[in-house]
Amino acid sequence: MRITTDYLVIGSGLAGLSFALQVAKTGTVTIITKTRLEESNTSYAQGGIAAVLSQADSFTKHIEDTKIAGAGLCDSEVVQRVVKYAPQVIANLLQWGTKFDTSRSGDFDLAREGGHSEHRILHHKDNTGFEIQRALCEQVRKHTNITILENHFAIDIITQHHLGEIVKRHQPNIRCFGAYALNQENNTILTVLAKTTMLATGGAGQLYSTTTNPTVATGDGIAMVYRAKGILDNMEFVQFHPTALYNPNESPAFLITEAMRGAGAILRTKKGKEFMALYDKRGNLAPRDIVARAIDNELKISGDDFVYLDCKHIAKDVLLSHFPNIYDKCLSIGIDISKQMIPVTPAAHYFCGGVKVDLKGKTSINYLYAAGEVSSTGLHGANRLASNSLLEAIAYADFAAQAAIAEKEENPIIDSIPDWNDEGTTLPEEMVLITQNLKEVQQILSNYVGIVRSEVRLKRAYNRLWTIYSETEDLYKQSTLSPKLCELRNLIQVGYLVIKSAKARKKSIGLHYMVSYDVN
Repeated sequence: MRITTDYLVIGSGLAGLSFALQVAKTGTVTIITKTRLEESNTSYAQGGIAAVLSQADSFTKHIEDTKIAGAGLCDSEVVQRVVKYAPQVIANLLQWGTKFDTSRSGDFDLAREGGHSEHRILHHKDNTGFEIQRALCEQVRKHTNITILENHFAIDIITQHHLGEIVKRHQPNIRCFGAYALNQENNTILTVLAKTTMLATGGAGQLYSTTTNPTVATGDGIAMVYRAKGILDNMEFVQFHPTALYNPNESPAFLITEAMRGAGAILRTKKGKEFMALYDKRGNLAPRDIVARAIDNELKISGDDFVYLDCKHIAKDVLLSHFPNIYDKCLSIGIDISKQMIPVTPAAHYFCGGVKVDLKGKTSINYLYAAGEVSSTGLHGANRLASNSLLEAIAYADFAAQAAIAEKEENPIIDSIPDWNDEGTTLPEEMVLITQNLKEVQQILSNYVGIVRSEVRLKRAYNRLWTIYSETEDLYKQSTLSPKLCELRNLIQVGYLVIKSAKARKKSIGLHYMVSYDVN
């Protein structure tokens, strides 16, 4: 089956949906999402979205906070543009029906999180991402120019390669003509031809055994661009959220928002000792990379599986009004956070690197844009400042929409693109091979390419991943495609890129901490 559309959007998080709403004013839009429209990393974002909206705050302060967190690797032009665009982002979200918490005076109830010098986090209780996703899904579902294809798995983007041309990395004239997608309801492969394609597939948190990311976060977009010979950047910078609820039987890990520390919660060892002042003068409000390494070090010293987050001193009415979901979640496993401390541990959370884009959200592949966690814009540098991710996603979706609308007619639909050929393939006889390889990949990355790394660990990770890569590629060539097989293949390729980038970065900086190198 073949369909044509003006704009193809792959992914249904904040970046993809906001882009779709913007470009739908000028043409037809098709959204591909591999599960439901509502299922994305956006839905799991608790804290909020950063924006300068108070008189006590300033763009200069937000810019400086972002650069400090990014350990000097942020792109200054990008930081300035995104921070100054934040009020427009908030205006868009309000127009689409997003509801943010307000104070009794009617002003936004701005929170403060680690790394921020001022209160500038707009939020909806402790499920901001869910509220944003709700509002955008509602708008998208009723838009007459938007077609939604749920349960469709994007396999590969289409380039000249599929017309029989040789395509090499760094080649300037690679063009995107759409994508192949697997319809999971009938196992047929759809050819989607588009004038413009937006990649909004999120990150790859499922590379790690413990992650706050949903099961859909398997690095699909990053892997597709890599296979299409596109340019990637900063893949070594994987952010671990310092405070995920320690509950070994649960996956993904439940996030305990940074806003709790902003409200006064204190990290303690199992013996009750405060420790963050030993690592940074900002204490519990230090940036995520510092807090995650501090917890990791304390756990190595003690041999414990978790530390505690203590919010017993925070008024119960504040906990119930600002963190109702966290309160209910902890209560469901027998923890009353107004009386008991919360066991927490770091978990893989966010990819600061990804598909390299310019100021317009353009990738190195013509007519292919990327926004959100799949992209590397230069905003985050070596470590993302809390609550800058939602801001970046919608800002770059807007920048990309403006550019895509301007060039819509430059890339005609190519009818000669062949359909997917799966002749000679069969269904894999043993799914256990796929599930076992996935577990091994997650163990390799968790053990050797996590919060703290070394040359020896990276070498071991590469060697062990290569064996699994070879097995999986052989299986892929002879098997009828399935989402699980494709996800495994994508994660392996992204894992390789993380290891390769980590090996190339010969100094410790931000989220990339090597035991053999001094911190820059």
